[in-house]
Amino acid sequence: MDLSIKTESFSQDRRDWLGSAHGTDAPVGASLDVSTFTAGTHYPGGFLKSGIPLGKITASGKYGPYNDGATDGRQTLVGFLFTGVDVKSGATTVVGSMLIHCFIKESKLPLGNVDANGKADVAGRIIFV
Repeated sequence: MDLSIKTESFSQDRRDWLGSAHGTDAPVGASLDVSTFTAGTHYPGGFLKSGIPLGKITASGKYGPYNDGATDGRQTLVGFLFTGVDVKSGATTVVGSMLIHCFIKESKLPLGNVDANGKADVAGRIIFV
């Protein structure tokens, strides 16, 4: 039995990038390929930030950060990470939830604006305000 004192810190997940609650009642599960994310950019402090735009990796079916210059499937925007996700040291895959139909306040996204190609990928499903 381990009776030593352990410290954990928690932070509130910011969702000010959401334009409304529309679509938040129906997120879909998403397995995230940790190797496609950059620690200092996507998960400083050990947590993937909610609001990261995601693309689906063709070979594995997992998701990674949308990148219009990628050639592995992530060049097509499919949705946005709905909740922050803890990335434990050594993890290769983590599970999160993704919004595929919603309103987005683009100026509040954690990684900045989405390019025109990404917006075209989700036109009709995701509205940028």
